[in-house]
Amino acid sequence: MTSTDDDALFKALADPTRRALLDALFEVDGQTLGGLCAQHPQLTRFGVAKHLAVLEAAGLVVTLRVGREKRHHLNPVPITAIAARWVGKFAQPYAEALVELKSDLERGAASASATTTASDSAAATTASASAATTAATASIALTASLPPTQESS
Repeated sequence: MTSTDDDALFKALADPTRRALLDALFEVDGQTLGGLCAQHPQLTRFGVAKHLAVLEAAGLVVTLRVGREKRHHLNPVPITAIAARWVGKFAQPYAEALVELKSDLERGAASASATTTASDSAAATTASASAATTAATASIALTASLPPTQESS
């Protein structure tokens, strides 16, 4: 990937509306413009079309004409290429473990906050801080155990 390709990719991913469109295509691939507009009523049809054009220019969305319809498909290759470049093959299992740990902690924090009352909010705050400290310690330990990366010349 060239620097220009990277810029277009990160520009496309920077907007929360475009990320929401990518999430919608991840859920149901091959949607039409009308289907995506129905999922995002806060946007005009023109707005959704412009966002899709940016995603298509970045290579994140591929379109296919089926009769009169234009179907939009998610293309994971550019994101995978970025991940492969910045997350080395040795760091991949560690990074996946950290993502899973983060998800588990967020699910635990969400369920804890749903059941927490005003009287025990201090205990929940302490538990959340403890969990965050544990996650940070695990992250540092995993990072420290990674082999040194080799820079290409």
